[in-house]
Amino acid sequence: MSAESPRQESSGIRMGRPFGIPVYVSWTWFIVAAFITWMFGDVVRGYLPDLSVTAAYAVAFLFAVLLYVSVLLHELAHCVVAKMFGLPVRKITLYLLGGVSEIEKEAQTPGREFLVAAAGPFLSLALAGGGLLADLFLVTGDGIAQVLILQLWVANLIVGVFNLLPGLPLDGGRMLRAGVWKATGSPGTGTIVAAWAGRALAVVVIAVPPAISMLGDQPLDERNMIWSVVLAAFIWMGATQSLKVAKVRARIPKVVARTLARRAVAVTSDTPLSEALRRAAEAHAGAMVVVDHEGRPTALVHESAVLATPEHRRPWVSAGSLARSLEPSLILSAELTGERLLEAMREHPSGEYLLVEPGGEIYGVLSTADVNRVFSGV
Repeated sequence: MSAESPRQESSGIRMGRPFGIPVYVSWTWFIVAAFITWMFGDVVRGYLPDLSVTAAYAVAFLFAVLLYVSVLLHELAHCVVAKMFGLPVRKITLYLLGGVSEIEKEAQTPGREFLVAAAGPFLSLALAGGGLLADLFLVTGDGIAQVLILQLWVANLIVGVFNLLPGLPLDGGRMLRAGVWKATGSPGTGTIVAAWAGRALAVVVIAVPPAISMLGDQPLDERNMIWSVVLAAFIWMGATQSLKVAKVRARIPKVVARTLARRAVAVTSDTPLSEALRRAAEAHAGAMVVVDHEGRPTALVHESAVLATPEHRRPWVSAGSLARSLEPSLILSAELTGERLLEAMREHPSGEYLLVEPGGEIYGVLSTADVNRVFSGV
């Protein structure tokens, strides 16, 4: 299973950098490895009854490791195709339910989105096909190698087919999203349709084991039921997250620097805070910029620092003492909007930014809190 993921801090064990992409194994992998070993141990003993219990579970654990190598190859397929289209890939993480490829930007077209999404299931199905051929023509007998190859090609077939199911966060959901995007011209509509399809898919997944049990007049396998519940929860949560992302993206066009900017009043560094606040109130300004004696901006007065200063001390505190020096990264163009503005803020996090006109004149101050309010309630 794979999905694009928002940026987050690296966690787990770093395994290497194939194709220049950092690969991590989350600590949660050991949980699912133990679960697979537990489930697959009985299967191995059924195929190879002469093996001891310890040996059977050792083979089962080896299967879990090889399965995750297959998952890694699946994720690498996504990432290699993404890099071919110029999309930056931050890392791959193997975790509880499979893998996550952190592709940091959306594909520019629905066609590219489709190809990036399809690469993973295609690779899994190719591995299944190769394993089937090896099972039929290369491996003979009923030994450990035959059991591993059989189970691995079947597992890759299941992974490939399952990921083609049309619902986010699965690859098939991203392919469905690309199709709706192509048909409607709206990536947001594509996300909403594919996310709701994912929620419906989660309900189906959790209903499958009881349905099979009733139709086959057999007792319900508790292990299969546990696995279905875990998978359904993963799909439901991923689909829900995708809906939230769609809502956030729908509001991105509302992030306009000029619209969100606060009018700023210019003061010198030695201006008493009480006087600076008086000037700001008189000018109906919501921010203060410290300038030198030639009128060039040098610092931004922190709103939080102003609010934390008791009123009786404000005549004795200078505006400059509550200001942060203006680094070049904190000066943004007042022309910025949408994703370009958000990207500039992500690259250099701060509470406030100075907005300037193309000619360098002060336009106002942009507060991160004001930008965040655009997305409040999502």
